[in-house]
Amino acid sequence: MTEQKPGNSLVESLTAFARQHNVQHWSGTFKEFIEQIIPQAPQRHSRLSHEYIWDMLRWYAQKQGDGEKKSVTALFARELFGIDGALTRVTEYFKAASAGSDVGRRLLLLLGPPSGGKSTLVILLKQGLEEYSRTDEGALYAIAGCPVNESPLHLIPHTLRAQVRETYGVEIQGELCPFCRVRLETEFGGDFMQFPVRRIFISEAARSGVGTYAPHDPSTADIADLVGSVNLSKVAEIGDEGDPRAWSWSGALYSASRGLLEMIEILKVKREFLYVLLTLTQEKNVKVSRFPLIYLDETIVAHTNLAEFHKFLQEKENEALLDRMVIVKIPYTLSYLDEARIYGKLVSAAKTFRDVHLDPHALKVAAVFAILTRLKKSARDDLDMSKKVRLYAGEDVDGFPEAEVERVRAEHPDEGLSGASPRFVINALSNAITRSETSSLTSMEVLLALKDAIESDARMDAHQKRQWMDYLVVTRKDFYNRWVKEDVHKALFTSFEEEAQQLLDKYLDEVEASLDRREVIDPITGESRPPDERFLRSVEEKIKISDSGKESFRQEVVRKAMVAYKAGQKFTLDSHSRLHDAIEQYLFEERRDVLRLVTSAARPDEEAQKKISAVQERLVKHYGYDEHSAKEAMNYVTTLLSQE
Repeated sequence: MTEQKPGNSLVESLTAFARQHNVQHWSGTFKEFIEQIIPQAPQRHSRLSHEYIWDMLRWYAQKQGDGEKKSVTALFARELFGIDGALTRVTEYFKAASAGSDVGRRLLLLLGPPSGGKSTLVILLKQGLEEYSRTDEGALYAIAGCPVNESPLHLIPHTLRAQVRETYGVEIQGELCPFCRVRLETEFGGDFMQFPVRRIFISEAARSGVGTYAPHDPSTADIADLVGSVNLSKVAEIGDEGDPRAWSWSGALYSASRGLLEMIEILKVKREFLYVLLTLTQEKNVKVSRFPLIYLDETIVAHTNLAEFHKFLQEKENEALLDRMVIVKIPYTLSYLDEARIYGKLVSAAKTFRDVHLDPHALKVAAVFAILTRLKKSARDDLDMSKKVRLYAGEDVDGFPEAEVERVRAEHPDEGLSGASPRFVINALSNAITRSETSSLTSMEVLLALKDAIESDARMDAHQKRQWMDYLVVTRKDFYNRWVKEDVHKALFTSFEEEAQQLLDKYLDEVEASLDRREVIDPITGESRPPDERFLRSVEEKIKISDSGKESFRQEVVRKAMVAYKAGQKFTLDSHSRLHDAIEQYLFEERRDVLRLVTSAARPDEEAQKKISAVQERLVKHYGYDEHSAKEAMNYVTTLLSQE
């Protein structure tokens, strides 16, 4: 059997792509287009840009679904985490616009803090369009040689469009551009049936179906960057500045035709630029001197930051412009689990982190800190910031059922529009790695790196620095201390999971008996006895369940256990996060003396040293640590125990 070389599969994939690309190409006359292409799917070939993007989003969801129904936000799922509400509002914009509503005459403005995902969202839309245009479902055809890649259907005179509607059930929108109108008369003598048509592919690199505009210095910005200008070399050749063939069709608006135009920091552009864009969105026309109106079909997605937006709001004359925008806020995520996923994505793509080991909680502690900076204090006395962080991450918090989360969010709708950005955190981690002598970063080193970043940040005033420093302390005390103690505890007692499950089963038996007002059979003596209330309370007190609240907590546990039983599943520690915490803390308390004995000896004897080494090995093998971070975790837990 011949062994396949490592690069063979890649070469095969590249060859297949190139072959498929050649097969996809089509060109012919307009007559052939009408005879061969249109009858296959008339609706598909008459779509406008909003409808095309909406179809792309649905196609991508179906492709990712693999038989299951996926959300139309699936395109964004691989890069954007924890902002599902904002992504849903973006897809709702395209859905409404594709249906022909007035929303399609509005510019989509993404508003949010820096490094929040606005640019990434637009990049994903562009990539989705490029991929979709290479499929049969997303096939796009244009007049060959047209500078705006307009639809071949524009060649059909208005007097015949009603017949097209009757024959194929499609409405033709748009006018032939001035360039193609001149060509039709000069090259084809008005015979539009002979006009060449070809299949096109959306490509930002080829300036086909995607345009991008970034603002310049307002004093030097030129509207020609959007709408083009006279091409003097062509004027010399043609002899008429008013001839469309003497115009430079290089503006971003023309590149984006049939697809998407990204306007970066749109509110920094000159007012005349805004009026051009908003008129285009409203009327699908652009007016250029010397030419009649130029019809352009494209979707404009713009983004800006909050500072520019608030400045824009203060100017009265901007009210009319605001009316022509659909504004979607893109906040930072408020779930530390999703925030940690963002860091994981950024870290995996950065060369700096390629050979660096991060302990299992390093990204989570950074994420908890970042979320704390984005939250606002609740008016409720029973909801501190740590509880709020856990609540937003989907964890069980005493006194806050799932239905309560939305009410908590409603207290401060603007949460997530300020605070530490992912870029701030990643920069701090990068600096820590650069300074580190080991290729390993622990959670405590992450917190110290963030402390250094706060102290050296010239943008913050003294009050904000103190507040963010306090958040580092909260992160360590309320989150990291618990996580690292659990890891060391589990590594020390190899049968931990089994013992914890046994303890959970015992708790469940005792609770059921207590609620049913019946006795239990003691598994050791075989005798009947009352439920062990002392045991139940000793578990519940670990998570601060009050005596008055114990009944409702126990009923909730039993209810969840019944749901699991009816679903044919075993009720485990993962089935109830708060009970999980209680059981772990109960076991930890029971073993505290053993743990302290093993970890606290300044000069451990041979037996103790063996146990320490075994714990460190298990931390490395089973819990995601390396040798450096395992040793640091043991030392840190030793310090914690000595303080208790």
